[in-house]
Amino acid sequence: MDYVTLACQLLGGVFGALLSGALFGRLSLGALGNTIVGCVGGPLGGLILTGYLTLAPAGLPDGSIAELPAALSQVASGAAGGVVLVFLVGLLKGLVRD
Repeated sequence: MDYVTLACQLLGGVFGALLSGALFGRLSLGALGNTIVGCVGGPLGGLILTGYLTLAPAGLPDGSIAELPAALSQVASGAAGGVVLVFLVGLLKGLVRD
């Protein structure tokens, strides 16, 4: 995994976590909590979902415009991981609190 992939997954994870915190108000962990969980969930989602969300065509040279769909798929998989992890941690927080 290179640094660009990791950065895309982290940004996607943080974006997805903050968005899910805003949408699921009761499951939100606060801005800092959602950001931390997104930083963990982004790379986890990228690790699991990258094979399913690969948008880049194979066989094109590095540095071409074809790297944009690959970066977008990393952001999307990171965002999905951030959303899922915030949802799960928010559910666990609710169970522990009750």
